[in-house]
Amino acid sequence: MMPSFKLPALLAAAALLLPCSSAAGKRPNILFIFTDDLAYQAISSYGDSRKLLDTPNLDRIAREGMRFNRALVPNSICGPSRATVLTGKYSHLNGFPNNSNSRFDASQPTFPKTLRENGYQTAIIGKWHLVSDPAGFDHWDVLPGQGVYYQPEFIRNGEKVTEEGYVTDIITDHSIGWLEKRDKSRPFLLMTQHKAPHREWAPALRHLNHDKDRKYPEPPTLFDDYAGRGQAVRDQDMTLADTFTPRDAKLNAQPRLTPEQRTVWDAYYEPRNKSFREAGLEGRELVRWRYNRYMHDYLGTVKAVDESVGRLLDQLDKEGIADETIIVFSSDQGFYLGEHGWFDKRWIFEESLRTPLLVRWPGVTKPGSVSDDIVSTVDFAQTFCEAAGVEPHDGVQGRSLVPVLSGKTPADWRKSFYYHYYEYPMPHRVRPHYGVVTARHKLVHFYAPDVDYWELYDLQTDPHELKSVYADPAKAAVREELHREVERLRAELKVPAQDPPGYSGGKPGR
Repeated sequence: MMPSFKLPALLAAAALLLPCSSAAGKRPNILFIFTDDLAYQAISSYGDSRKLLDTPNLDRIAREGMRFNRALVPNSICGPSRATVLTGKYSHLNGFPNNSNSRFDASQPTFPKTLRENGYQTAIIGKWHLVSDPAGFDHWDVLPGQGVYYQPEFIRNGEKVTEEGYVTDIITDHSIGWLEKRDKSRPFLLMTQHKAPHREWAPALRHLNHDKDRKYPEPPTLFDDYAGRGQAVRDQDMTLADTFTPRDAKLNAQPRLTPEQRTVWDAYYEPRNKSFREAGLEGRELVRWRYNRYMHDYLGTVKAVDESVGRLLDQLDKEGIADETIIVFSSDQGFYLGEHGWFDKRWIFEESLRTPLLVRWPGVTKPGSVSDDIVSTVDFAQTFCEAAGVEPHDGVQGRSLVPVLSGKTPADWRKSFYYHYYEYPMPHRVRPHYGVVTARHKLVHFYAPDVDYWELYDLQTDPHELKSVYADPAKAAVREELHREVERLRAELKVPAQDPPGYSGGKPGR
Protein backbone atom coordinates (compact mmCIF):
# COMPACT_ATOMS: atom_id res chain seq x y z
CA MET A 1 0.00 0.00 0.00
CA MET A 2 1.29 3.43 -0.90
CA PRO A 3 2.11 5.67 2.09
CA SER A 4 -0.42 8.42 2.74
CA PHE A 5 0.35 11.96 3.76
CA LYS A 6 -0.46 12.18 7.46
CA LEU A 7 -2.50 15.00 8.93
CA PRO A 8 0.09 17.40 10.47
CA ALA A 9 2.28 17.57 7.39
CA LEU A 10 -0.76 17.74 5.16
CA LEU A 11 -2.31 20.68 6.96
CA ALA A 12 0.94 22.62 6.73
CA ALA A 13 1.12 22.13 2.98
CA ALA A 14 -2.55 22.09 2.05
CA ALA A 15 -2.67 25.51 0.43
CA LEU A 16 0.08 24.45 -1.97
CA LEU A 17 -1.31 20.99 -2.68
CA LEU A 18 -4.86 21.89 -3.56
CA PRO A 19 -6.09 23.37 -6.83
CA CYS A 20 -8.94 24.90 -4.84
CA SER A 21 -9.82 28.53 -4.26
CA SER A 22 -11.10 27.99 -0.72
CA ALA A 23 -9.40 29.58 2.27
CA ALA A 24 -5.70 28.83 2.67
CA GLY A 25 -5.06 25.69 4.64
CA LYS A 26 -8.55 24.27 4.06
CA ARG A 27 -9.11 21.01 2.28
CA PRO A 28 -12.36 20.73 0.33
CA ASN A 29 -15.37 18.93 1.68
CA ILE A 30 -16.72 16.21 -0.62
CA LEU A 31 -20.43 15.56 -1.11
CA PHE A 32 -20.92 12.47 -3.26
CA ILE A 33 -24.54 11.93 -4.35
CA PHE A 34 -25.05 8.52 -5.93
CA THR A 35 -28.23 7.14 -7.43
CA ASP A 36 -29.24 3.65 -8.51
CA ASP A 37 -30.14 2.99 -12.16
CA LEU A 38 -30.45 6.65 -13.14
CA ALA A 39 -30.50 7.13 -16.91
CA TYR A 40 -28.77 10.21 -18.23
CA GLN A 41 -31.80 10.53 -20.55
CA ALA A 42 -33.90 11.44 -17.49
CA ILE A 43 -31.79 14.53 -16.62
CA SER A 44 -32.89 17.58 -18.56
CA SER A 45 -29.39 19.06 -18.86
CA TYR A 46 -28.42 16.01 -20.96
CA GLY A 47 -30.91 17.11 -23.59
CA ASP A 48 -32.77 13.92 -24.51
CA SER A 49 -35.00 14.64 -27.48
CA ARG A 50 -38.02 13.24 -25.66
CA LYS A 51 -37.71 15.91 -22.94
CA LEU A 52 -38.80 13.35 -20.39
CA LEU A 53 -38.42 15.39 -17.20
CA ASP A 54 -37.36 18.79 -15.91
CA THR A 55 -34.64 18.41 -13.26
CA PRO A 56 -33.82 21.97 -12.13
CA ASN A 57 -31.59 21.07 -9.20
CA LEU A 58 -29.47 18.61 -11.15
CA ASP A 59 -29.31 21.15 -13.94
CA ARG A 60 -28.01 23.67 -11.40
CA ILE A 61 -24.97 21.44 -10.74
CA ALA A 62 -24.35 21.23 -14.49
CA ARG A 63 -24.80 24.98 -14.88
CA GLU A 64 -22.41 25.75 -12.03
CA GLY A 65 -19.93 22.98 -12.85
CA MET A 66 -19.14 20.37 -15.49
CA ARG A 67 -21.33 17.87 -17.33
CA PHE A 68 -19.59 14.73 -18.55
CA ASN A 69 -21.01 13.24 -21.74
CA ARG A 70 -18.84 10.10 -21.81
CA ALA A 71 -18.78 8.84 -18.23
CA LEU A 72 -18.62 5.04 -18.56
CA VAL A 73 -18.88 2.17 -16.10
CA PRO A 74 -16.62 -0.92 -16.15
CA ASN A 75 -19.46 -3.35 -15.28
CA SER A 76 -23.03 -2.11 -15.62
CA ILE A 77 -24.66 -3.57 -12.53
CA CYS A 78 -25.34 -2.14 -9.08
CA GLY A 79 -23.08 -3.85 -6.53
CA PRO A 80 -20.04 -4.22 -8.78
CA SER A 81 -20.24 -0.56 -9.74
CA ARG A 82 -20.28 0.47 -6.07
CA ALA A 83 -17.28 -1.73 -5.34
CA THR A 84 -15.44 -0.06 -8.22
CA VAL A 85 -16.21 3.40 -6.85
CA LEU A 86 -14.87 2.53 -3.41
CA THR A 87 -11.72 0.75 -4.56
CA GLY A 88 -10.83 2.36 -7.88
CA LYS A 89 -10.47 -1.16 -9.28
CA TYR A 90 -12.24 -3.33 -11.83
CA SER A 91 -14.44 -6.20 -10.65
CA HIS A 92 -11.83 -8.91 -11.20
CA LEU A 93 -9.52 -7.17 -8.70
CA ASN A 94 -12.00 -5.88 -6.10
CA GLY A 95 -13.69 -9.30 -5.94
CA PHE A 96 -17.29 -8.17 -6.51
CA PRO A 97 -18.23 -9.18 -10.07
CA ASN A 98 -21.99 -9.71 -9.72
CA ASN A 99 -25.04 -9.17 -7.51
CA SER A 100 -25.87 -12.87 -7.27
CA ASN A 101 -23.19 -14.33 -5.02
CA SER A 102 -20.58 -11.60 -4.38
CA ARG A 103 -19.67 -10.22 -0.97
CA PHE A 104 -17.50 -7.12 -0.65
CA ASP A 105 -14.22 -7.69 1.15
CA ALA A 106 -14.40 -4.75 3.54
CA SER A 107 -10.80 -5.28 4.66
CA GLN A 108 -9.40 -4.07 1.33
CA PRO A 109 -8.26 -0.46 0.86
CA THR A 110 -10.88 2.10 -0.18
CA PHE A 111 -10.82 5.83 -0.67
CA PRO A 112 -13.07 6.54 2.38
CA LYS A 113 -10.52 4.70 4.55
CA THR A 114 -7.71 6.77 3.04
CA LEU A 115 -9.53 10.05 3.63
CA ARG A 116 -10.45 9.06 7.17
CA GLU A 117 -6.83 8.15 7.94
CA ASN A 118 -5.90 11.64 6.84
CA GLY A 119 -8.27 13.64 8.97
CA TYR A 120 -11.57 13.57 7.07
CA GLN A 121 -14.77 12.69 8.87
CA THR A 122 -16.64 10.19 6.75
CA ALA A 123 -20.26 9.11 6.47
CA ILE A 124 -22.39 7.00 4.14
CA ILE A 125 -26.18 7.26 4.21
CA GLY A 126 -28.57 5.30 2.01
CA LYS A 127 -28.01 2.39 -0.33
CA TRP A 128 -24.93 0.21 0.24
CA HIS A 129 -25.78 -3.08 -1.52
CA LEU A 130 -22.43 -4.78 -0.91
CA VAL A 131 -23.58 -7.40 1.65
CA SER A 132 -20.78 -6.84 4.19
CA ASP A 133 -20.95 -3.93 6.65
CA PRO A 134 -19.47 -0.58 5.56
CA ALA A 135 -15.90 0.09 6.70
CA GLY A 136 -13.92 3.31 6.74
CA PHE A 137 -16.81 5.46 7.95
CA ASP A 138 -17.28 7.36 11.19
CA HIS A 139 -21.01 7.02 10.63
CA TRP A 140 -23.00 4.64 8.45
CA ASP A 141 -26.74 4.44 8.04
CA VAL A 142 -27.57 2.11 5.17
CA LEU A 143 -30.42 0.19 3.64
CA PRO A 144 -30.22 -3.60 3.95
CA GLY A 145 -29.97 -5.17 0.51
CA GLN A 146 -31.95 -3.28 -2.12
CA GLY A 147 -34.05 -1.43 0.44
CA VAL A 148 -37.70 -0.48 -0.06
CA TYR A 149 -39.42 2.76 -1.01
CA TYR A 150 -41.92 3.02 1.86
CA GLN A 151 -41.25 2.47 5.58
CA PRO A 152 -37.65 1.46 4.89
CA GLU A 153 -35.38 -0.33 7.30
CA PHE A 154 -31.90 1.04 7.94
CA ILE A 155 -28.86 -0.41 9.62
CA ARG A 156 -27.42 2.47 11.62
CA ASN A 157 -23.90 1.76 12.82
CA GLY A 158 -24.90 -1.88 13.23
CA GLU A 159 -28.37 -1.35 14.73
CA LYS A 160 -31.55 -2.06 12.75
CA VAL A 161 -34.20 0.66 12.74
CA THR A 162 -37.37 1.21 10.71
CA GLU A 163 -38.40 4.68 9.55
CA GLU A 164 -41.85 5.81 8.47
CA GLY A 165 -42.02 7.70 5.22
CA TYR A 166 -40.50 7.73 1.73
CA VAL A 167 -36.97 6.45 1.36
CA THR A 168 -35.53 9.30 -0.75
CA ASP A 169 -36.82 11.88 1.72
CA ILE A 170 -35.50 9.93 4.70
CA ILE A 171 -32.02 9.53 3.20
CA THR A 172 -31.99 13.28 2.57
CA ASP A 173 -33.17 14.06 6.11
CA HIS A 174 -30.45 11.86 7.57
CA SER A 175 -27.80 13.42 5.34
CA ILE A 176 -28.76 16.94 6.34
CA GLY A 177 -28.91 15.88 9.99
CA TRP A 178 -25.38 14.52 9.78
CA LEU A 179 -24.14 17.72 8.15
CA GLU A 180 -25.65 19.79 10.93
CA LYS A 181 -24.07 17.69 13.70
CA ARG A 182 -20.65 17.04 12.18
CA ASP A 183 -17.38 18.38 13.56
CA LYS A 184 -17.22 21.65 11.65
CA SER A 185 -13.51 22.09 12.29
CA ARG A 186 -12.66 19.20 9.96
CA PRO A 187 -13.34 18.48 6.28
CA PHE A 188 -15.90 15.82 5.46
CA LEU A 189 -16.77 13.11 2.98
CA LEU A 190 -20.52 12.50 2.86
CA MET A 191 -21.80 9.78 0.52
CA THR A 192 -25.56 10.22 0.06
CA GLN A 193 -26.69 7.14 -1.88
CA HIS A 194 -30.28 6.81 -3.05
CA LYS A 195 -32.29 3.68 -3.76
CA ALA A 196 -34.15 5.59 -6.47
CA PRO A 197 -34.83 5.13 -9.26
CA HIS A 198 -34.33 1.37 -8.88
CA ARG A 199 -37.08 -1.13 -9.75
CA GLU A 200 -40.05 -1.19 -8.93
CA TRP A 201 -40.00 2.59 -9.33
CA ALA A 202 -42.50 3.60 -6.63
CA PRO A 203 -43.01 7.39 -6.64
CA ALA A 204 -43.62 9.50 -3.58
CA LEU A 205 -47.31 10.14 -2.97
CA ARG A 206 -46.86 13.83 -3.81
CA HIS A 207 -45.64 12.85 -7.29
CA LEU A 208 -48.37 10.38 -8.25
CA ASN A 209 -49.95 12.86 -10.65
CA HIS A 210 -46.71 14.58 -11.64
CA ASP A 211 -47.14 14.13 -15.40
CA LYS A 212 -50.90 14.63 -15.68
CA ASP A 213 -51.31 11.35 -17.61
CA ARG A 214 -48.82 12.43 -20.25
CA LYS A 215 -48.31 10.22 -23.30
CA TYR A 216 -44.53 10.07 -23.60
CA PRO A 217 -42.69 10.30 -26.91
CA GLU A 218 -41.44 6.85 -27.83
CA PRO A 219 -37.78 6.04 -28.41
CA PRO A 220 -37.23 5.12 -32.07
CA THR A 221 -36.15 1.61 -31.07
CA LEU A 222 -39.09 0.78 -28.80
CA PHE A 223 -40.09 -2.03 -31.18
CA ASP A 224 -36.59 -3.18 -32.09
CA ASP A 225 -36.67 -6.64 -33.69
CA TYR A 226 -32.94 -7.26 -32.89
CA ALA A 227 -32.11 -8.10 -36.49
CA GLY A 228 -28.48 -7.48 -37.37
CA ARG A 229 -27.20 -8.71 -34.02
CA GLY A 230 -26.39 -12.09 -32.54
CA GLN A 231 -28.08 -14.50 -30.18
CA ALA A 232 -27.10 -12.64 -27.00
CA VAL A 233 -29.18 -9.59 -27.94
CA ARG A 234 -32.08 -11.64 -29.30
CA ASP A 235 -32.30 -14.01 -26.33
CA GLN A 236 -32.34 -11.67 -23.32
CA ASP A 237 -35.15 -11.31 -20.78
CA MET A 238 -35.56 -7.60 -20.05
CA THR A 239 -38.33 -6.35 -22.31
CA LEU A 240 -41.43 -4.32 -21.65
CA ALA A 241 -43.25 -6.83 -23.85
CA ASP A 242 -42.36 -10.00 -21.93
CA THR A 243 -40.53 -9.22 -18.68
CA PHE A 244 -42.50 -6.32 -17.20
CA THR A 245 -44.50 -7.70 -14.26
CA PRO A 246 -47.86 -6.68 -12.77
CA ARG A 247 -45.96 -5.36 -9.76
CA ASP A 248 -43.72 -3.30 -12.06
CA ALA A 249 -46.89 -1.89 -13.64
CA LYS A 250 -48.49 -1.13 -10.25
CA LEU A 251 -51.32 -3.51 -11.06
CA ASN A 252 -50.48 -5.19 -7.76
CA ALA A 253 -50.43 -3.25 -4.51
CA GLN A 254 -47.20 -1.59 -3.40
CA PRO A 255 -45.98 -3.33 -0.21
CA ARG A 256 -45.41 -1.65 3.17
CA LEU A 257 -47.79 1.27 2.66
CA THR A 258 -49.55 2.50 5.77
CA PRO A 259 -53.37 2.55 5.57
CA GLU A 260 -53.28 6.30 5.04
CA GLN A 261 -50.68 5.99 2.27
CA ARG A 262 -52.58 3.12 0.67
CA THR A 263 -55.69 5.29 0.40
CA VAL A 264 -53.81 7.96 -1.55
CA TRP A 265 -52.01 5.34 -3.66
CA ASP A 266 -55.21 3.51 -4.61
CA ALA A 267 -57.02 6.76 -5.37
CA TYR A 268 -54.47 7.43 -8.10
CA TYR A 269 -53.72 3.99 -9.55
CA GLU A 270 -56.95 2.00 -9.24
CA PRO A 271 -59.16 4.04 -11.63
CA ARG A 272 -56.36 3.94 -14.23
CA ASN A 273 -55.79 0.22 -13.66
CA LYS A 274 -59.50 -0.43 -14.07
CA SER A 275 -59.49 1.35 -17.44
CA PHE A 276 -56.45 -0.64 -18.51
CA ARG A 277 -58.04 -3.99 -17.61
CA GLU A 278 -61.23 -3.11 -19.44
CA ALA A 279 -59.30 -2.12 -22.58
CA GLY A 280 -57.85 -5.62 -23.07
CA LEU A 281 -54.73 -4.30 -24.79
CA GLU A 282 -52.47 -6.64 -26.75
CA GLY A 283 -49.35 -6.46 -28.89
CA ARG A 284 -47.87 -3.05 -29.53
CA GLU A 285 -50.66 -1.20 -27.73
CA LEU A 286 -49.92 -3.21 -24.57
CA VAL A 287 -46.22 -2.34 -24.87
CA ARG A 288 -47.12 1.31 -25.32
CA TRP A 289 -49.28 1.26 -22.19
CA ARG A 290 -46.49 -0.37 -20.20
CA TYR A 291 -43.96 2.13 -21.55
CA ASN A 292 -46.07 5.08 -20.41
CA ARG A 293 -46.75 3.55 -16.99
CA TYR A 294 -43.02 2.82 -16.64
CA MET A 295 -42.11 6.40 -17.58
CA HIS A 296 -44.63 7.80 -15.12
CA ASP A 297 -43.31 5.73 -12.25
CA TYR A 298 -39.59 5.87 -13.04
CA LEU A 299 -39.57 9.62 -13.63
CA GLY A 300 -41.70 10.15 -10.52
CA THR A 301 -38.94 8.62 -8.41
CA VAL A 302 -36.37 10.84 -10.18
CA LYS A 303 -38.37 13.94 -9.24
CA ALA A 304 -37.80 13.10 -5.57
CA VAL A 305 -34.07 12.66 -6.22
CA ASP A 306 -33.94 16.08 -7.88
CA GLU A 307 -35.72 17.60 -4.89
CA SER A 308 -33.23 15.88 -2.59
CA VAL A 309 -30.35 17.44 -4.51
CA GLY A 310 -31.98 20.84 -4.12
CA ARG A 311 -32.29 20.39 -0.37
CA LEU A 312 -28.63 19.37 -0.07
CA LEU A 313 -27.50 22.34 -2.16
CA ASP A 314 -29.59 24.62 0.04
CA GLN A 315 -27.99 23.12 3.17
CA LEU A 316 -24.50 23.87 1.87
CA ASP A 317 -25.60 27.44 1.14
CA LYS A 318 -27.20 27.75 4.57
CA GLU A 319 -24.00 26.66 6.29
CA GLY A 320 -21.85 28.90 4.12
CA ILE A 321 -19.72 26.01 2.85
CA ALA A 322 -20.85 25.74 -0.78
CA ASP A 323 -17.64 27.32 -2.07
CA GLU A 324 -15.45 24.87 -0.18
CA THR A 325 -17.39 21.72 -1.08
CA ILE A 326 -16.96 19.53 -4.14
CA ILE A 327 -20.26 18.04 -5.30
CA VAL A 328 -20.15 14.91 -7.43
CA PHE A 329 -23.47 13.55 -8.70
CA SER A 330 -23.57 10.23 -10.53
CA SER A 331 -25.20 6.81 -10.76
CA ASP A 332 -23.98 3.23 -10.56
CA GLN A 333 -24.75 2.88 -14.29
CA GLY A 334 -27.13 4.02 -16.96
CA PHE A 335 -30.55 2.51 -17.66
CA TYR A 336 -32.91 1.76 -20.51
CA LEU A 337 -36.00 3.93 -20.77
CA GLY A 338 -37.71 1.89 -23.47
CA GLU A 339 -34.81 1.94 -25.95
CA HIS A 340 -34.70 -1.45 -27.76
CA GLY A 341 -37.91 -2.24 -25.89
CA TRP A 342 -35.90 -2.66 -22.68
CA PHE A 343 -35.64 -1.63 -19.08
CA ASP A 344 -32.64 -2.52 -16.86
CA LYS A 345 -28.94 -2.19 -17.79
CA ARG A 346 -25.99 -4.72 -18.04
CA TRP A 347 -24.99 -4.21 -21.68
CA ILE A 348 -21.96 -2.50 -23.20
CA PHE A 349 -24.45 -0.54 -25.29
CA GLU A 350 -24.80 3.20 -24.76
CA GLU A 351 -27.84 3.60 -22.50
CA SER A 352 -26.39 1.04 -20.06
CA LEU A 353 -22.70 1.86 -20.39
CA ARG A 354 -23.03 5.63 -19.96
CA THR A 355 -23.79 7.02 -16.55
CA PRO A 356 -24.66 10.61 -15.65
CA LEU A 357 -21.83 12.60 -14.08
CA LEU A 358 -22.15 16.20 -12.92
CA VAL A 359 -19.45 17.90 -10.83
CA ARG A 360 -19.39 21.31 -9.18
CA TRP A 361 -16.05 22.47 -7.78
CA PRO A 362 -16.05 26.21 -7.10
CA GLY A 363 -12.82 27.92 -8.06
CA VAL A 364 -11.57 24.93 -10.04
CA THR A 365 -14.22 23.82 -12.53
CA LYS A 366 -15.52 26.39 -14.98
CA PRO A 367 -19.28 26.86 -14.65
CA GLY A 368 -21.27 25.48 -17.56
CA SER A 369 -18.37 23.44 -18.93
CA VAL A 370 -18.88 20.17 -20.81
CA SER A 371 -16.44 17.29 -21.22
CA ASP A 372 -16.49 14.68 -23.96
CA ASP A 373 -13.43 12.90 -22.54
CA ILE A 374 -13.84 9.20 -21.73
CA VAL A 375 -14.02 9.10 -17.94
CA SER A 376 -15.29 6.45 -15.57
CA THR A 377 -16.52 5.58 -12.12
CA VAL A 378 -13.19 3.73 -11.75
CA ASP A 379 -11.62 7.22 -11.65
CA PHE A 380 -13.52 8.44 -8.59
CA ALA A 381 -11.23 7.06 -5.89
CA GLN A 382 -8.13 8.74 -7.32
CA THR A 383 -10.07 11.95 -7.93
CA PHE A 384 -11.26 12.24 -4.34
CA CYS A 385 -7.83 11.49 -2.96
CA GLU A 386 -6.08 14.04 -5.14
CA ALA A 387 -8.70 16.66 -4.35
CA ALA A 388 -8.04 16.02 -0.65
CA GLY A 389 -4.28 16.22 -1.15
CA VAL A 390 -3.52 12.61 -0.22
CA GLU A 391 -2.04 9.66 -2.06
CA PRO A 392 -4.56 6.99 -3.14
CA HIS A 393 -4.21 3.46 -1.90
CA ASP A 394 -2.13 1.03 -3.92
CA GLY A 395 -3.50 -0.81 -6.94
CA VAL A 396 -5.99 1.75 -8.25
CA GLN A 397 -6.69 1.36 -11.96
CA GLY A 398 -8.30 4.64 -12.98
CA ARG A 399 -6.97 8.17 -13.26
CA SER A 400 -7.72 11.32 -11.30
CA LEU A 401 -10.25 13.62 -12.93
CA VAL A 402 -8.74 16.69 -11.26
CA PRO A 403 -6.94 17.91 -14.41
CA VAL A 404 -10.07 17.33 -16.51
CA LEU A 405 -12.15 19.25 -13.99
CA SER A 406 -9.56 22.01 -14.14
CA GLY A 407 -9.97 22.26 -17.91
CA LYS A 408 -6.54 20.77 -18.57
CA THR A 409 -7.10 17.26 -19.90
CA PRO A 410 -3.69 15.57 -20.25
CA ALA A 411 -2.49 14.83 -23.78
CA ASP A 412 -2.23 11.13 -22.90
CA TRP A 413 -5.80 10.84 -21.56
CA ARG A 414 -7.48 7.54 -22.46
CA LYS A 415 -8.92 7.16 -25.93
CA SER A 416 -10.28 3.66 -25.28
CA PHE A 417 -12.05 1.94 -22.40
CA TYR A 418 -12.41 -1.68 -21.28
CA TYR A 419 -15.81 -3.07 -20.24
CA HIS A 420 -16.65 -6.47 -18.71
CA TYR A 421 -20.03 -7.86 -17.60
CA TYR A 422 -20.28 -11.28 -15.89
CA GLU A 423 -23.68 -12.09 -14.34
CA TYR A 424 -25.55 -14.89 -16.16
CA PRO A 425 -28.05 -16.44 -16.55
CA MET A 426 -30.15 -14.82 -13.84
CA PRO A 427 -31.58 -12.28 -13.88
CA HIS A 428 -32.44 -11.09 -17.39
CA ARG A 429 -30.33 -13.66 -19.29
CA VAL A 430 -27.71 -11.20 -20.54
CA ARG A 431 -24.66 -13.18 -21.69
CA PRO A 432 -21.28 -12.33 -20.22
CA HIS A 433 -19.31 -10.07 -22.51
CA TYR A 434 -16.28 -7.84 -22.62
CA GLY A 435 -15.04 -5.31 -25.11
CA VAL A 436 -13.32 -2.07 -25.94
CA VAL A 437 -15.05 1.28 -26.43
CA THR A 438 -13.67 4.28 -28.32
CA ALA A 439 -15.26 7.56 -29.33
CA ARG A 440 -16.64 5.92 -32.47
CA HIS A 441 -16.50 2.12 -32.20
CA LYS A 442 -17.22 -0.82 -29.92
CA LEU A 443 -15.75 -4.27 -30.27
CA VAL A 444 -17.59 -6.85 -28.14
CA HIS A 445 -16.94 -10.51 -27.33
CA PHE A 446 -20.04 -12.43 -26.15
CA TYR A 447 -19.20 -15.67 -24.41
CA ALA A 448 -21.24 -18.24 -22.50
CA PRO A 449 -21.77 -22.01 -22.70
CA ASP A 450 -23.96 -21.48 -25.76
CA VAL A 451 -22.34 -18.48 -27.50
CA ASP A 452 -18.87 -17.40 -28.53
CA TYR A 453 -18.71 -14.61 -31.10
CA TRP A 454 -17.67 -11.00 -31.70
CA GLU A 455 -19.63 -7.93 -32.76
CA LEU A 456 -18.48 -4.50 -33.95
CA TYR A 457 -20.52 -1.29 -33.83
CA ASP A 458 -19.93 2.06 -35.49
CA LEU A 459 -21.58 4.78 -33.39
CA GLN A 460 -21.10 7.38 -36.11
CA THR A 461 -23.11 5.57 -38.76
CA ASP A 462 -25.29 3.56 -36.35
CA PRO A 463 -25.88 5.60 -33.17
CA HIS A 464 -28.65 3.27 -31.98
CA GLU A 465 -26.36 0.22 -32.28
CA LEU A 466 -28.73 -1.75 -34.47
CA LYS A 467 -26.29 -3.66 -36.67
CA SER A 468 -22.98 -5.36 -36.09
CA VAL A 469 -20.48 -4.63 -38.85
CA TYR A 470 -17.91 -7.16 -37.66
CA ALA A 471 -18.00 -9.05 -40.96
CA ASP A 472 -17.93 -5.93 -43.14
CA PRO A 473 -14.71 -6.02 -45.26
CA ALA A 474 -14.58 -2.23 -45.12
CA LYS A 475 -14.13 -2.49 -41.33
CA ALA A 476 -11.28 -5.01 -41.43
CA ALA A 477 -8.58 -2.53 -40.40
CA VAL A 478 -10.68 -1.11 -37.57
CA ARG A 479 -11.60 -4.60 -36.42
CA GLU A 480 -7.98 -5.71 -36.22
CA GLU A 481 -6.89 -2.52 -34.48
CA LEU A 482 -9.58 -2.95 -31.84
CA HIS A 483 -8.68 -6.60 -31.32
CA ARG A 484 -5.15 -5.50 -30.52
CA GLU A 485 -6.45 -2.77 -28.24
CA VAL A 486 -8.75 -5.02 -26.23
CA GLU A 487 -5.88 -7.44 -25.65
CA ARG A 488 -3.62 -4.57 -24.61
CA LEU A 489 -6.20 -3.36 -22.11
CA ARG A 490 -6.81 -6.83 -20.71
CA ALA A 491 -3.09 -7.22 -20.10
CA GLU A 492 -2.74 -3.74 -18.60
CA LEU A 493 -5.71 -4.28 -16.29
CA LYS A 494 -4.60 -7.81 -15.36
CA VAL A 495 -7.81 -9.47 -16.50
CA PRO A 496 -7.64 -13.26 -16.08
CA ALA A 497 -7.71 -15.30 -19.27
CA GLN A 498 -10.65 -17.25 -17.82
CA ASP A 499 -13.31 -16.00 -15.43
CA PRO A 500 -12.73 -17.35 -11.92
CA PRO A 501 -15.34 -19.83 -10.65
CA GLY A 502 -18.59 -18.21 -9.55
CA TYR A 503 -18.19 -15.02 -11.53
CA SER A 504 -21.30 -15.62 -13.63
CA GLY A 505 -23.42 -16.06 -10.52
CA GLY A 506 -26.64 -17.58 -11.77
CA LYS A 507 -28.62 -17.33 -8.56
CA PRO A 508 -32.14 -15.99 -9.22
CA GLY A 509 -32.73 -12.46 -8.05
CA ARG A 510 -33.03 -8.87 -9.16
